[in-house]
Amino acid sequence: MTESVIFETEGVSTDALAHLGDGLIAYVKQIRSEDVPGLFPQAPHIAPGLKLFALHAADGTPIMLTGSREAAIANAWSQELQAVSVH
Repeated sequence: MTESVIFETEGVSTDALAHLGDGLIAYVKQIRSEDVPGLFPQAPHIAPGLKLFALHAADGTPIMLTGSREAAIANAWSQELQAVSVH
């Protein structure tokens, strides 16, 4: 059984929201290869038109780039982060 958590943001500062989950939560987001230079400037050139997966810290800092969602989740787990998906 999956447990759902509802978080009410009313009365929570923007700064508090920005740090929610720091060091505990990371998110996985599917991106296009065209978006890589803006997120990972140090990455080598990647052919356009590819679907990739980025792992980000809770504050949005990019952590890693991979070709599979499973690899991104495994990397999060190896760093003791709870991975969540962003659509």
